[in-house]
Amino acid sequence: MKIQIAPSILSADFSCLRDEIRKVAIAGADMLHIDVMDGHFVPNITIGPAVVKDIRKVTKLPLDVHLMIENPQDYVDSFVKAGADMITFHIETISAPKLRALSSKLKAKGIKVGISLNPPTPLAKVKSVLKFVDFVLVMSVNPGFGGQEFIPSAIPKIKKLRAIFKGDIAVDGGINEVNAGKVIQAGANILAAGSYIFKSNNCKEAIRRLRCQI
Repeated sequence: MKIQIAPSILSADFSCLRDEIRKVAIAGADMLHIDVMDGHFVPNITIGPAVVKDIRKVTKLPLDVHLMIENPQDYVDSFVKAGADMITFHIETISAPKLRALSSKLKAKGIKVGISLNPPTPLAKVKSVLKFVDFVLVMSVNPGFGGQEFIPSAIPKIKKLRAIFKGDIAVDGGINEVNAGKVIQAGANILAAGSYIFKSNNCKEAIRRLRCQI
């Protein structure tokens, strides 16, 4: 499977966000990873649909809106209207029946649907919903803040997931050139990386290194 790189704008300089987005687009990014946090599900507050709408104006890259929020079903329509191409839910915040209903609704609109699970959450928690999603996002840090260190237990979780899931597998948190090869070998094909890309002196080289760690 093609290795795709999704720069996470949580680590971008928001004082010049348009330039930051254009920089990673030129550098070869495949999509943008947009973390939405509400201060309840995770201990941080980030952005909402208004910012996503403005991001949509300045890039043609697919936008993966990662909903790290409580009651995500109440906000899905706003993010779709803002221009999201992909919506990622957390298994910790949504029931299987609600996810199934939302998945059908979103896929009818051409929106890809993903499910994510936090490091302490066992893989068994998502098994019953895999048939409803296009991709699974394995968190390799405890969500809330950028710049955290990669949690190694994500690797066997990815490997077990790949054995039962044929869709895309993304990994998010602490990704760099040291661990990229390990998660790719385990079965991940989408790498969400924030600090490693946006804080680098050469975004193009940083993306190349992640993509080539096979």
